Amino acid sequence: MYHYDAKTALEELQEDALLPHPVKLRDMILRIQLGPQDAQLMNSEFQDYLTRFGELQRVARGILEKLAARKGKN
Repeated sequence: MYHYDAKTALEELQEDALLPHPVKLRDMILRIQLGPQDAQLMNSEFQDYLTRFGELQRVARGILEKLAARKGKN
């Protein structure tokens, strides 16, 4: 846990966010049997998740880089 340390949070962001990493989520999806309609819907939802996950990581990285570059209040 980073406890409000931006540098540590930035390092943790490189590993996994609190949301499931897309690769792990994809593996979870692949481990269950889905009918054609359910598979198509799940794939569409997964593609949306993948896009948003990447966008949020970029936003968070930018914020954390700015915070990590500044000194905190003591």
